[in-house]
Amino acid sequence: MRLYDTLARELQELRPLDGTTFRFYCCGPTVYGPAHIGNFRTFVLQDVFRRALETGGMRTFHVRNITDVDDKTIRDSQAAGKSLKDFTTFWTEKFHADCDALGLLPPHVEPGAIEHIPQQIAMIGTLLEKGHAYASDDGSVYFNIASFPGYGKLSRLDQRELELGKTQNARANSDEYEKDSLSDFVLWKARKPEDGENFWPSPWGEGRPGWHLECSAMIQEYLGADFDLHSGGVDLVFPHHENEIAQSQCACGGHFAAHWFHITHLLVDGGKMSKSLGNLYTLEDLAARGFSAMDVRYVLIGAHYRKPLNFTLESLAAAREAMSKLAKGARSLAAKAPAETRFDAVDFGPFQAAWDSLNDDLNTPGCLGGLFTGLREAAKLEGEEAARALAAFNRVLRALGLTLPEEEPEAEVPAEIRALAEERWAARNAKDWAKADTMRQQLTELGWNMKDGKEGYELSQS
Repeated sequence: MRLYDTLARELQELRPLDGTTFRFYCCGPTVYGPAHIGNFRTFVLQDVFRRALETGGMRTFHVRNITDVDDKTIRDSQAAGKSLKDFTTFWTEKFHADCDALGLLPPHVEPGAIEHIPQQIAMIGTLLEKGHAYASDDGSVYFNIASFPGYGKLSRLDQRELELGKTQNARANSDEYEKDSLSDFVLWKARKPEDGENFWPSPWGEGRPGWHLECSAMIQEYLGADFDLHSGGVDLVFPHHENEIAQSQCACGGHFAAHWFHITHLLVDGGKMSKSLGNLYTLEDLAARGFSAMDVRYVLIGAHYRKPLNFTLESLAAAREAMSKLAKGARSLAAKAPAETRFDAVDFGPFQAAWDSLNDDLNTPGCLGGLFTGLREAAKLEGEEAARALAAFNRVLRALGLTLPEEEPEAEVPAEIRALAEERWAARNAKDWAKADTMRQQLTELGWNMKDGKEGYELSQS
């Protein structure tokens, strides 16, 4: 697979550093509420990435963290009157349920921030010893970005002609801060009254780690100083991933991530998501509108990961129709394949273009288009050739993580509805358009759709 690297600003071929297993890290959720579709765009595309590697025969080792302590989890757990553990456990379980519904493969390791506080304290101690960090009067510890000349390369801050010397008196103590703020960032946050009982002992006093530190500590624990790929939303490039690089390379040495894979934002109805606009959709919100998690997954992979995706309710309806067409094509192909024929290792035949698209910078829309084109080409196949094509189709489908709908049984049409439809069909054939339109409306009001064809009509429940 070739994939765009955020640091190199070019497509690069992916190869595991150890020659056997592709080891990668994904920034996971902050568990203080339900994940929305913007969050899941990133997680779903990371899942397709992993599935594509594994479908191509590459072994993977996938680490994704859970942020269970930060400004937001502490604030909202206290507002809810719950302990931090009970609060974050509830939302972690909700996240896992949504992941299952969307068909996401579970990571091989899913560490939490709180359980790795000892590793974070040890990393801070190393940074202090090496002169890359300093303690403040209140017991907080900050990373000195002026001590790391490479700071800013991922986000191209160095091209903005910002002088690191200006950060001498600038410190960012909150977990998240302005995207244009070039400041020494907090590694250990001294205990404050608003933290309540959420603090831990350290050599610098009671407190808790800063948000940026947890990923570095857990990456070192499970992947070491050098690993194959780091991924997250494009909003994490600065400051989060920039800070990870600085603290990890300074504390542990090594190159850190060999490749950076970032997913672009999702828009809703052409604009940003926000609670005030009422467009911060969750899977539960969309299920209440009659859409399945697979409908959502199809939409989320329908645009290239490096381009913004405009999410609309209309796109969900289109996704449902598209998957229905794929399912119909697959059933038609299966009907022509010998039932006893099975192929596990196959070439991709008419679906080669779909597979090639997926391996060319994870071009998911090109892959989806290739599935439809491949089904049209495969429609002429019979017997063993049809079976081989079906195996290839299913292999690409698994790489995309899509589960197609099963064939819906035809609804039994009541006699009075059938009689009304026959009368309307007769009126249409007699070119009595007014009567035909009136009777179509009657059918609609009774909950039935009538679709006209050249030789007859079809009835379906609306």
